[in-house]
Amino acid sequence: MKTFDQLSVIGLREWINLPDLGMVGLRAKIDTGASTSTLHASDIQPFERDGVGWVRFTAHFGTVVQRRHRCEAPLVTVKTIKSSNGHTQSRYVIRTLLMLGDRQWPVEFTLACRKTMRYRVLLGSKALVTGQLVVNPALTYVQDKPQLPSASGAQ
Repeated sequence: MKTFDQLSVIGLREWINLPDLGMVGLRAKIDTGASTSTLHASDIQPFERDGVGWVRFTAHFGTVVQRRHRCEAPLVTVKTIKSSNGHTQSRYVIRTLLMLGDRQWPVEFTLACRKTMRYRVLLGSKALVTGQLVVNPALTYVQDKPQLPSASGAQ
């Protein structure tokens, strides 16, 4: 059996922060079947700032108490996503800093309505590769909650 010492182990679910968006304490579901990560968002509005494409949106997080947070981020691209049932959808893509355990790195997220889903954030395989992570699906919340000063503007 091969081992990979440089890779950190995470569970099927982990606590994350998105500090550039001012969001802390998000529960993320790890989805190795998805290439790109996804963040639950509504009221998505593209706009320009200094000739650069940006997107403004309301991010939703929390399970027992639903919280909303208004965010702005540079627009990376618009991507066509094909779901497991074959349905295609165009989604805005942003890149933002992700904190998981004691690591942080930039991750691309598509913005999509996930209100009927249990987890508001999915971490896809590209984020796992970049973060040099391996998943043990028998475990959950392996890494400590990332520490950050409390987020301002969360409701």
